[in-house]
Amino acid sequence: MQKTASNDWIDLHRDNETGIESVHAHFCGHAYDPHDHDEMLVGVTQKGLQRFNCHRTLHTSTPGQVILIEPGAVHDGHAPDPEGFTYTMLYLPQAWLSAMLQRREQGDISVLQAAFRSTLTDDALLNTAIQQAFAAIHYGEGRLARDQSLDRLIDLLSQHISLRTLATGDDAFRQMCVVRDYLHDNLSQDIGLDEIARYASLDRFRLTRQFQKAFGQSPHAYLVRLRLRTARMLLSHGHNPALVAAQVGFADQSHLGRWFRRAYRMTPAAYQQQCTNVLYG
Repeated sequence: MQKTASNDWIDLHRDNETGIESVHAHFCGHAYDPHDHDEMLVGVTQKGLQRFNCHRTLHTSTPGQVILIEPGAVHDGHAPDPEGFTYTMLYLPQAWLSAMLQRREQGDISVLQAAFRSTLTDDALLNTAIQQAFAAIHYGEGRLARDQSLDRLIDLLSQHISLRTLATGDDAFRQMCVVRDYLHDNLSQDIGLDEIARYASLDRFRLTRQFQKAFGQSPHAYLVRLRLRTARMLLSHGHNPALVAAQVGFADQSHLGRWFRRAYRMTPAAYQQQCTNVLYG
C-alpha cells in the first residue's frame, strides 16, 4: 500500500494470469488529473462522494453506486467533501474481456466499439459481483474463487454493455483516425504539430479542432495519455522505468514520473513494485 502526506492511500494488486488489476484507494480533495486506460474499469464507491468528469459530463457517485468506464474514456476524480472517498476498482484488460464475451457469443469489444449504457448504476447485484470478484483477486482467494466470481461478474456486466456502430461514413472522422494511428506509430518520437498537419494535409488549427471533436482531447493530450497507458503496461511487466520513459517518448524518467503521478497518484516505481515486486534503484 502506498500512503501520502495527506493520508491518501492506494493498495494495488495485479493478477498475472488474467492481467486484471484490483485497486482499493482513498482520496481527499484532488485525486486524479484527466487520464484514460486501455482496460475497462468497473468499481464501487464504498464511502463518501466520488466526483469525476467522464464523457464531458460531471458525475457524483454515492456509496454503493457502481462506476463503469470504457477503455479510452478520459476521466478525472476529486472528493467534494472534506472526509474524502474510498472505492474499489477492477481494471479488466480488453483482450481478456473480449474473450470472455465471445464465449457468450456477445461479440468483440474495442476502445471504439464498446460503450456502457450509463457511467453510474445502482445495480445491487452487479455491486455484489464486483466486490466478490475484487476480494477473490485482491486477497488471493484462489483460482476457483477468482474464476467463478469473474464469470458471475461478466454475466451481470454484459447487461450494461452496448455495441455501437462506428461513424465510418464521416470523412473527417476517418481522417482523424489516420492522425490517431500516426501518433500510435510514432509515440516515442518528438512529434510537432506542423509535422502532423503535413501528414494529414490540413492546417494545424483545423487539425486541432477536428481532432478535439473526434476524440475529445487535443493531439498533445492524446499523445501523453497514450504514452502513459503504454508505460503502465510495460511497467506491469517488469521493465526498467528509465528504459520505459525513453521507449514511450518521455524526456527522461523524472518526466515520466511527473505525468504518471498526476494521472495515477503513484510513482512508476511504486506502481511496478505493487504489480511485480520488482524494485529498481
